[in-house]
Amino acid sequence: MEVDNKEKNQHTSADKSLDDILDYNIDDILNEWAQMEAQEEVPEQPVQTVETVAEKPKRKKEKEAKKNWQSTALVYLHDLVYLLAGLILVFLLLFRVVVVSGTSMNDTLLDGDYLLLLSGTFYNDPKFGDVIVVSKESFDNGAPIVKRVIATEGQWIGIDFNEGIVYVGNTADTLKPLNEPYTLTLTTVDEGFTHTPDNPMEIPAGCMFVMGDNRNGSKDSRHPEIGLVDKREVLGKVFFLFFPGTNKNQEAQDFNRIGVIN
Repeated sequence: MEVDNKEKNQHTSADKSLDDILDYNIDDILNEWAQMEAQEEVPEQPVQTVETVAEKPKRKKEKEAKKNWQSTALVYLHDLVYLLAGLILVFLLLFRVVVVSGTSMNDTLLDGDYLLLLSGTFYNDPKFGDVIVVSKESFDNGAPIVKRVIATEGQWIGIDFNEGIVYVGNTADTLKPLNEPYTLTLTTVDEGFTHTPDNPMEIPAGCMFVMGDNRNGSKDSRHPEIGLVDKREVLGKVFFLFFPGTNKNQEAQDFNRIGVIN
C-alpha cells in the first residue's frame, strides 16, 4: 500500500509540473503577441536634429553668400545682354554682309565670297581704288553689284582699247595711264564706251566711274545699262573678306584669301 501511495504522489507531482510548463509557455507567447501589437500601433516619431549655437551663424553666412552670388550673376547677365544688344545694333548700323555672285571681279573677288561692307551711311567719300557695292535701278532691277572705283567727280577718263590701258587725270590735258596690278585682263572691250584719251569724259559732281577687275568679263560704267554711279547708289565699301568662294580653277576654298580687301 505504501508503494502505491508513493507512486501516486510521484504521478501527481509530474502532472503538476507539466501543467505549469504548459501554462508558462502559453503566457509567454501571449505576452510576446501583445508586445508586438503594441509596437505596431505606436507611430514612429520623427528624428529631430538639434542645431548648435556655432552652426546657426555659419548656415546664415552660407545662405547670404549664395544669395549674393546669385545677385551678382544676375547683374552680370543683365549687363551681358545689354552689351550684346548694343554690339548687334552697332554692327547693323555700321556693316552689311554681301555675297559675290559672278566673275566680274576675278581674281580679287571670286564667286561665293562673303564680304563685310562698311555701310554707305558712314562711307560717303569714295576714292580711286575702293571696292564698292552699288545698286543701279537701271541694271538688273537694282540688284547689288560689286565694282572698283576708277575715277571720281571732277576727274577725266579716257580708255585706249587697242592698248587696253585706262587714262585718268584731274584735267583733260593731264591724263596718265593707271597702274592697275589688280586687273585680271587688259581693258580691251569697250562695252559701248567711246571716250578715248584723245576724247576724255569728265566725271560730274556726285558721280564716279566704276569697273570690274575682270575687265573683259565685266558689265560696268562702260555699259549704258550701268553708266556712271551716283554716290547715293553706293551701298557701302568692301573692306574684309571673311569666307572665301571658289573659281573654276579651284577644287576648294583658299582660306589664305581671308583678310582686308584693297
